[in-house]
Order: sequence, then C-alpha cells, then structure tokens
Amino acid sequence: MPRIIRNGSVVDDDWQLLRLPEGETAASVVLPAGPVLLPLAVWLARRDEVIAYHDRIGVWLDSDEGPEMLAGDIDRFAVIGVNFPKFTDGRSYSSARLLRERHRYAGEIRAIGDVLQDQLFYMRRCGIDAYALRADKDPEKALAGLSVFSESYQAAVDQPLPLFQRRNAVEPA
Repeated sequence: MPRIIRNGSVVDDDWQLLRLPEGETAASVVLPAGPVLLPLAVWLARRDEVIAYHDRIGVWLDSDEGPEMLAGDIDRFAVIGVNFPKFTDGRSYSSARLLRERHRYAGEIRAIGDVLQDQLFYMRRCGIDAYALRADKDPEKALAGLSVFSESYQAAVDQPLPLFQRRNAVEPA
C-alpha cells in the first residue's frame, strides 16, 4: 500500500489515483471499487453514477483546471487532489488557496504529481494538508520539509496574520 504524508504523519493511503489511460475517455473508463481520486473530467461526465456507487468521493484537478468547476459539489468530496505535473508548474498552489479561502473547503487537499520535499512547507502555507510524493522519494525523509522554517513573514492560509501584526499583538505599546 502506498504511503503519504497527511497532517504531519506518514500514513498508509487507501485511495486509488485514477488517470485516464491512453485511448480511454471520461465516459468509458472503468471506475475502480473503493475510494478513488477521479480526474475532473470523469467527475463531470459521470457525476450521478459516482454518487450512486461510491461512499467516499475524491476528485483531482490538473494544474490547468480551476476549483470553480467543483463549487456546487465541494462538500461531497472527502479529498480534492491538486496536481503538480512538474516541479516548475505552480498553478496548483493557487487552486489549493482558492479551495480553502474562496470555496471554504474543509476536507483534505492532497498534492499529487511531481511532489518533492522542497515544496512541502509552501504547499502547507496554501492549505494543502496531504502529500503523495513522487514514487522515487521517501515520505519519512520528506517529512522534514514541513518544518524547514520556524516562522513566516507573510499571511497565508496556515497563518492569516503577517509577522508584524503578530508581534504588535504581544509587544507592549
């Protein structure tokens, strides 16, 4: 069973990630049993079928797909994955932030794809709380990426107040 980092711990992952095989379409792909992270295209094409036959529903967004496509169904998902197809593609950071701040999604947001230790701290700042690292990376070693910095200056999902406001709140006037 694959292992992921979730909420600061390495855990077994019982979710299957469905990617469309070459030549398959969203309407024709066979849906596996059990918890599955579906591509957005499959969700949009087979929404009613998925709701009828799956207890736990997950969906994942590619880096060029925005979370507004899920807005009406956001509370149905136990997991929403955001794909990082390559290290240099940061569009999914914005998707995670939009899910947390604009759409008020409170479930698990999982980073999938080309996920490396160097990104974990910044991903958490954007609201991502689970990380499916690239297959050649060790999640136990990558856990250190969540504690690279002890403090951050800017406001973000994980700390809504910038450092200067936090300091002013505790310093005497």
